[in-house]
Formats: sequence, structure tokens, C-alpha cells
Amino acid sequence: MKLGRRRFGAFGLYGALGTLGAVGATVSLGGCGFALRVPPKLHFRSLAFTGFEPRSPLAEDLRRQIGAQVEVLADANRAEVVLRALADQRLRSVVASTAAAQVRELQLKLRFEFEVATPGGRELIPKVALLLSRDMSYSETFGLAKEQEEAELFRDMQSDVVLQVMRRLAAVRV
Repeated sequence: MKLGRRRFGAFGLYGALGTLGAVGATVSLGGCGFALRVPPKLHFRSLAFTGFEPRSPLAEDLRRQIGAQVEVLADANRAEVVLRALADQRLRSVVASTAAAQVRELQLKLRFEFEVATPGGRELIPKVALLLSRDMSYSETFGLAKEQEEAELFRDMQSDVVLQVMRRLAAVRV
């Protein structure tokens, strides 16, 4: 009786074990509750924005996220829900500097205050103030790179604010 070395096909023993491991990992991911992140479900049909600056990046991001689920209207009187921006600010302050007055560290803040009501004035979400901040080291030698880092940090904070607003809007029942 002659035993062959290729009992597990062209991949050999390690290939067969690797395939079994990949299948096992795939099956176990389904059982652990893994799922892609989806935006919260909104329970109204239309929404209008008021109080935002004409070209507010936050308003555009909110329109894009909310517009995927409900109709975004320009006329607040026709909408079921009105999101009123009370403050939308990007702040930048110096936290640390050298003896020669060169900036070494900055603090970036994104402040957004809003409230949600019906066109008739019934309050659905009272005034909410969201304040996010990030610290950033700074060097004048790398000024252009630090400007890009600052813009990226503001985009990241803006995404966080949009997710928080979406979660609060998901709790609204008209």
C-alpha cells in the first residue's frame, strides 16, 4: 500500500487548512453581529433648513445625508420638520507658543447649536449645543501641510456632528 503525499489536492496540507480557516472566519463574522454602519432611520417625510450661512459646509453635508432618506425643502412652511441652526462656527486658538512668539500648538473647535421644531412652532428637539475640539501641533516650517491637517481635522469633526444630528433626528416623531 503506497501513501501519496498529495492527499489534500494541489494546495497541500497547509492550503487545505488555510481554506478551512478562511471559511471559518467568514462564518464566525456573521454570528458576531458585524454589520456595516448605516445612518439612523428618520421617521418623517420632509425637512427644511433655516439659519445656516449660504455656503455652509456643515449644511451641505447634512443635506446630503438627510436627503438620502427624506425630501429636503427650501420652504420651511411646507416641511414637516424644520432644523434651525443657531450657531455654526469654526474656531482656532493658540494653546502654546515659544519664547520667540512662534505658535507650537493650536486648538480647533467646531461649535454647532440647533433646534428642531414643526413649522407651527411645536418644539421637537430643544436647543442642543455640540462642541468638538481637537488639539494640533504646529510648525511654521511645515505651514502648508499643517493647513491641510487643519482642514482634515475640521472635516472629521463635521462628520461627527452630522452623525450626532442624524441620531437626534432619528428620535423625532411628528
